[in-house]
Amino acid sequence: MGKKILVIDDDAAFVRLVGQTLNQQGYEVLSANSGGDGLKLLFTHKPDMVLLDVVMPGMDGWQACSRIREISDIPVIMLTAREKTEDDVVRGLGCGADDYVIKPVGSKELVARVKAVMRRTELPSSRQGGEVTYSDDFLSVDIAGRKVMVNGKQVRLTPVEFRLLALLMQNAGRILTHRQLLEKVWGWEYIDDLDYTRIYVWHLRQKIEPDPAKPKYIITEPGVGYCFHKAD
Repeated sequence: MGKKILVIDDDAAFVRLVGQTLNQQGYEVLSANSGGDGLKLLFTHKPDMVLLDVVMPGMDGWQACSRIREISDIPVIMLTAREKTEDDVVRGLGCGADDYVIKPVGSKELVARVKAVMRRTELPSSRQGGEVTYSDDFLSVDIAGRKVMVNGKQVRLTPVEFRLLALLMQNAGRILTHRQLLEKVWGWEYIDDLDYTRIYVWHLRQKIEPDPAKPKYIITEPGVGYCFHKAD
């Protein structure tokens, strides 16, 4: 079998359908019907990806995702039957999720999302370069070492947040369009999901900007995209 995917969802019929779909694509599928059982499988089987339902009894998807992020950078796709709202997407990304998919989801779309996220995690995070990519008296980023320091304290970024920051920094002073960012960071399957860049940039600013409401590093070019600005 190929890479292992852990499906954590209390909907047995949905789990069976997802299992059949992913098995046909060569993935080995593990399943759990609760957040607690899912975490146990994560520890014992070390899967390559987690598909995680939001609404479950006991430990819900938000809590499970936060627990996963405390110990691992494994890619997590959140699944929900709830109506999609920006607050829910922000919450999911804030927990460290790599993607947020609404159920019911077609087999082709699910496979495309899984492959895109899996492919993204296998790509190098940066070009070759010096150890310290950027440093000033507030922000220091070592792309090769995957280390971000803000005001003297190390800050943990999710894999997607780090990839987004690295891409912007590697193109410092150049405006990157929403679609350029989506294609390079998320993959071509996401080039129409323009909200992703806005939400992720917002979240990244909360972690690295002295004043997120008045950013000095990640600058918005209205209607176009974003640019990384080196502090004077």
